[in-house]
Amino acid sequence: MPSTKALSLTAAAAALTLGLTACGGDGGNGGGGGEGDALQFGFVFPQTGDLAHLGPPQESAAKYALQEINAAGGVNGAELPDFLEGDEANDAAQANDAAQRHVDQGADIILGAAASGMTQAIMDTVTSNEVVQCSGSNTAPGLAEEDETGYYWRTAPSDLLQGPVLAEKIASDGHQSVAVTYRADDYGEGLANAAADALEENGIEVVYNEGYDPNAPNFDAVVNELAGAEADAALMVSFEEGVQIITGLIEEGVGADQMYATDGLNDEGLAEKVDSSDPGAVSGFQGTAPDVGSDDFLSGLTEFDSELEVFQFSGQVYDCAVVTALAAEQAGSNDPTEFVGEIEGVSKDGTECTSFEECKQLIADGEDIDYQGVSGPLNFDENGDVTSATFQVYGFDDEGVHSKQDTITVP
Repeated sequence: MPSTKALSLTAAAAALTLGLTACGGDGGNGGGGGEGDALQFGFVFPQTGDLAHLGPPQESAAKYALQEINAAGGVNGAELPDFLEGDEANDAAQANDAAQRHVDQGADIILGAAASGMTQAIMDTVTSNEVVQCSGSNTAPGLAEEDETGYYWRTAPSDLLQGPVLAEKIASDGHQSVAVTYRADDYGEGLANAAADALEENGIEVVYNEGYDPNAPNFDAVVNELAGAEADAALMVSFEEGVQIITGLIEEGVGADQMYATDGLNDEGLAEKVDSSDPGAVSGFQGTAPDVGSDDFLSGLTEFDSELEVFQFSGQVYDCAVVTALAAEQAGSNDPTEFVGEIEGVSKDGTECTSFEECKQLIADGEDIDYQGVSGPLNFDENGDVTSATFQVYGFDDEGVHSKQDTITVP
């Protein structure tokens, strides 16, 4: 806090006020919370690091949601200020520093982190300070149950839902044996095991299922083990490092049409990254991922950010912003301790509405609402998990062009 020596009483009072704001106020709790304060969002997204390709869609979706909220008059009579921004960088210490900074600056809601492991790094910092955290891309099974405060929510579906969808896709393509490799973290292991269990339930043999160090200098050993397993198909639960595995498998003679992946490799620019001289080398490569959102949403997002090329998790992040803002509107308070209890309720068992403006008007009319997200119906359970989800099957054609080939809603 700044020194107040030699300041006038008025200046000293102003300095004290600013100091309390910077420290979070409210006895150390991060949420701004005051009735006269506008609702303050922050985010912790991957602006750098090996998930940096997932940063732009999440950041743009969050800012698009803020624009839509303010166009409808804001929350509780006040427009929302700009986001407090933070980079998770796939580094636990850096992510936690960003989250702590947001808490100290009075954030009421923090969107992120993108990676499940980075959320584990920041969750206690955020939720123990009674600040709401909502992630649009955390998928590790059991993550919501780790939070005992009730302040953590996620609009992305658990991998326990995605694993069976992926297994059914591989089975429908006629494969009888699969080799699975995954980054050795909660995301990789959870999704790989969920898929492996579902594959075996579909009568498909899992001949190899091992993790790898995502920070290894190269992935030659992983490639050799996958190729040597001589399975019908190879499944990779990877982030950006998966590009090296794909390239190595192609060099070993494994066809891209034998390869499958998950949301970590759902990248419109994947073909260029694998082989810029021959983007068609990934022709037939497929994967599953939470669906990015409705056509109307994607049209609006593209108009908002015409340079956006990757869209993974954009719909889920947009829904995080809207549903938490609606909870504050429903509570009539910007204090997280007041509106956190409304988040589950505004997602189900009321009059259906599909935009912040429409839902806000229903609240003003005294109606209970059921926000239908752009990524799906949400319907939170008491742990903060969504209970249904829509997944997409993505793939690449002979020109290396990415497309959504199908959508599957579960349960």
